[in-house]
Amino acid sequence: MKNIFLIAYVFYSTLNGQSKKVLPAYFELQPAVFSLSMVMMHDVVSPPAASRFYCYAMLGAYEIVCQNNPTIRSLNNFIKDYTPVKIATDKNNYDHRIAAVYCIFETGKRMLPSGFMLQQQEDDYIKTLQKNKIPETIIQQSVAVANLVAESIVAYAKSDGYEKLSARLRYTPLKGEGYWYPTPPGYIEAVEPNWKTMRTMLIDSCNQFVCAPPVLFSIDNSSSFFRLAKEVYDISKKATTEQLQEASFWDCNPFIINTSGHMAIGFKKISPGGHWMNITGIAAKKARLGFDSVVVLHSMVALTLVDAFISCWDEKYRSNRIRPETYINKYMDLHWQPLLQTPPFPEYTSGHSVISTASAEVLSYFLGNNFSYTDNSEELFEIPPRTFHSFRAAAAEAAVSRLYGGIHFRDAIENGQKQGTAIGRWIVQKISMKKFVVAGSNN
Repeated sequence: MKNIFLIAYVFYSTLNGQSKKVLPAYFELQPAVFSLSMVMMHDVVSPPAASRFYCYAMLGAYEIVCQNNPTIRSLNNFIKDYTPVKIATDKNNYDHRIAAVYCIFETGKRMLPSGFMLQQQEDDYIKTLQKNKIPETIIQQSVAVANLVAESIVAYAKSDGYEKLSARLRYTPLKGEGYWYPTPPGYIEAVEPNWKTMRTMLIDSCNQFVCAPPVLFSIDNSSSFFRLAKEVYDISKKATTEQLQEASFWDCNPFIINTSGHMAIGFKKISPGGHWMNITGIAAKKARLGFDSVVVLHSMVALTLVDAFISCWDEKYRSNRIRPETYINKYMDLHWQPLLQTPPFPEYTSGHSVISTASAEVLSYFLGNNFSYTDNSEELFEIPPRTFHSFRAAAAEAAVSRLYGGIHFRDAIENGQKQGTAIGRWIVQKISMKKFVVAGSNN
């Protein structure tokens, strides 16, 4: 694991080396967020669960920033069931930026299955502060504030329904034509079938944004559903180099398994939510946002990811729709394989379509409709960077990449985009915080 963190450090040193520094390196948020991603990769955390961990880690940082900057809206004004802990320490006796960064590590350490791995990150962070001659009393008081807030956030997280998931009945795939069934090579059982029971953060409920029903299942070769499957099949046979690159870039599947004989080897990747948290960091860096604005931006994207996943997973296990791989193997071509490995949960709607589109709406709200950036989130996996001229363009590519990858039908993608757009637009109306994210600021 130490090697993974070393890779992360080198990766971010390269990533940020060419941009003009607005803040000292030890006040940059993204390396701390990326450390969470590294632990989640190690633990093979599911995409919905990953969004939860990002969210709570960011809420701790947000709470610290909010209590230092009274112009920023308190969390209890817009998220559910939350009561902030009072930071009694005098603002002159600690640095809220140090406390916020440390709180990300500490919250992750307390919540992630292998969170203990973040202890090394905390230790290294303290050494960096000492090396930069930050007074010891400021460091100690900042850490104390971070621990106080992390403890309160973890207590808040305990009421979101996560701990009850393991007590629910084990999921059994529905019997009958057209329903989802585990896919090769791992035939992994359904991931998070009860995620709809989780507490939403900003939206009213899991089913506030129910999308149109999927195209009716059929094996008739003149049917709409057969045409959907035929499109997936045909594209896989004549995919262009560009389409293949797009599919690989947005794969973001933590569950990939390669088999050789009786041996199965897992290949770990960041989740879709992790990819968008990284995009948020890249964009914040390019926009030269000040510290408080960076925390606000990451927190709002993290909150959006939580609700988008809950909404999407509600639909996935309502429709329980068959994956292209299962349909094509059974009714069209026994030996066909998709370019991407099929994730272990129902097909409709496309998760990446929902969460990417929702995230793009929030980022566009804060940073503009034509914000250009280069996304090198996948360089860690030897996938070249891609440049986008807007967040919505990136989200659209992420969505259609699932068709090129052979893991989604078109209606799951397009209706997923509509679902994500509705979620994102509703969230930006609710939070009304655009004035707190100012490009070029150094708050």
